[in-house]
Amino acid sequence: MTISTRQGKIEDIPAIFELVKELALYERALNQVTNNVEKMTRDYNEKLYDFFVAESDSKIIGMSLYYYRYSTWKGKRLYMEDIIVTEDMRGNGIGKILFDATVAAAKQTGCTGMLWQVLDWNTSAVGFYRKYGTNFDNEWINCSLDF
Repeated sequence: MTISTRQGKIEDIPAIFELVKELALYERALNQVTNNVEKMTRDYNEKLYDFFVAESDSKIIGMSLYYYRYSTWKGKRLYMEDIIVTEDMRGNGIGKILFDATVAAAKQTGCTGMLWQVLDWNTSAVGFYRKYGTNFDNEWINCSLDF
């Protein structure tokens, strides 16, 4: 099996949205997905996010979606919104390839670091991130407003 990664393109959005829904199903939150392909396409065209895809036999099997944010303390930071690998392809090193590509993008664009979230019950993901020397924050509380 040959796996390749590349920068995502607008034509990939329907496939990555399928990955988003697969992740939401895995996280038992499919009913919370209100995004759709049209919104993702509009937002991509407005340069609100970018992404990498992993492919095998010309089929998208994983993605890493990210955007830039600004910290008054640290400066430019890359926020990795999601890293997703199809369930049947997990355990083949695809997540590592995508994560490494995302880290490289952060460094190449002058970011001072990278941030993301992981669910505390997702022990395989927590273990994966520990291998990178990730700092896990027990102090900050995530907050959100939905409109």
